[in-house]
Amino acid sequence: MGSLNVSIVTPDGPVYEGVAQMVIARTKAGELGILPGHVPLVAPLKIDIVRLKVESGEEWVAVNGGFMEVNGEEVNILADTAEREQDIDIDRAEKAKERAEDELSRAKEQKVDEVMARLALQRAINRIHAKEHN
Repeated sequence: MGSLNVSIVTPDGPVYEGVAQMVIARTKAGELGILPGHVPLVAPLKIDIVRLKVESGEEWVAVNGGFMEVNGEEVNILADTAEREQDIDIDRAEKAKERAEDELSRAKEQKVDEVMARLALQRAINRIHAKEHN
């Protein structure tokens, strides 16, 4: 089986650069599994985990939106924010989840920006899921 050069980049800089045998990502149209030789595509990403099948097993990256570009032997992900599993501070993520749940509760009561509160909650849960998947 061949391999893919994978790059995950945010406005703050690169998060992941490496080689994978498969990339699994959730796009707005559904989950995609990318193997070497995949047809070229560009797809918007949802807030979810990008799973990288590598020789040593699997790496998880919490990706919070963005786009994925595939061109046969490369997968480039331009994400709003992203964190590798080993870089996630679980205590900080749990606190962010609690804050987001409080904001969502207040947003519903006060009829303020519920969409922003829901997105903050999704991002926090995504980070926790990436860290605790084992």
